[in-house]
Amino acid sequence: MKLTQDTRYVKTLNLKHEKITSFHHFPLNLPVIQKFREVVFHPNVTYIVGENGMGKSTLLEGIAILLGFNPEGGTRNFHFSNYDSHSDLDQYLRLARGVYKPKDGFFLRAETYYNLATNIEELDAEPGGSKIIDSYGGKSLHQQSHGESFFAAFMSRFQGNGLYILDEPEAALSPTRQLSMLSRIHELVEQGSQFIISTHSPLLMAYPSAKIVQLTEEGMKDVQLAETDHYQVMKQFFEDKERLFHHLFE
Repeated sequence: MKLTQDTRYVKTLNLKHEKITSFHHFPLNLPVIQKFREVVFHPNVTYIVGENGMGKSTLLEGIAILLGFNPEGGTRNFHFSNYDSHSDLDQYLRLARGVYKPKDGFFLRAETYYNLATNIEELDAEPGGSKIIDSYGGKSLHQQSHGESFFAAFMSRFQGNGLYILDEPEAALSPTRQLSMLSRIHELVEQGSQFIISTHSPLLMAYPSAKIVQLTEEGMKDVQLAETDHYQVMKQFFEDKERLFHHLFE
């Protein structure tokens, strides 16, 4: 059964303004923080979209850390770090949680997924206990293409009744796989899951009734799919690419 406004795992996100003395250093100098407004999460799917440099991934990382996830991804049980580069944004964020707690959870981020796969192999090489890789389809993530291993985790590891944070999941996926991911998102939503997703893909943004928060230099606002910059660029490309090429190549 889909979550409702009353059964959301996370409800709102705000800044701890009382802790901020200056917006001149990273990550507080990011546009998403400079022009921050309260984010009210959709009970099913919330998208955070915008151009590179707006702070989408940093914001998702801060949310994930607040929720107890490893900065480089995985479940709350992962504690590895190949390069300690995450920001301290979580210290300035205030997350309002719902009454109900998710039974499952995962932070999936494209840029550090290789590190997660390596850590799984290292843990499974230790004697005793069940193999972690069995929860990811049973085949080494390093013995698959990046897209295949990414998709295997999404299809096999996510169990429903969960809170899932995805940072640019389309990075390794073909358009066909992105549509398959939409189908899987719907299955998990029907099983009581909530998603927070950062993406550049209009295909992934198309989940019905989802909330889309667009980040720009001017601030944050809720938009419809057709209003996003990403959709507008793709629409122009497919409807009048010759004109677009004229401006690009002149």
